[in-house]
Amino acid sequence: MQRMGMMIGLEPDKVAEYKRLHADVWPGVLKMISDCNIRNYSIYLKEPENLLFGYWEYHGEDFAADAAKMAADPETQRWWDVCMPCQIPLETRKDGEWWAMMEEVFHLD
Repeated sequence: MQRMGMMIGLEPDKVAEYKRLHADVWPGVLKMISDCNIRNYSIYLKEPENLLFGYWEYHGEDFAADAAKMAADPETQRWWDVCMPCQIPLETRKDGEWWAMMEEVFHLD
């Protein structure tokens, strides 16, 4: 299992919409997340800075393949089309990232 964390900004005028969307995530999107071996997925919001922190645990063998499977899913693509206009990618993210991936520097079970 691999723990993964990521960050992105949130448009100030889209906070309520983003919360509403994530209070009722589409069932097909939730199924695809599970089908791609992602478990224990949470998104946290820090206001007033409007920063989102996402965390999940990846239980698969090939994250790149599972990420590609998710990205190819039409319902997930439609979900991203709704969510992405709410988000502000960090200027410091790596090439190819939307959410900026983070390095785990500490963990205690």
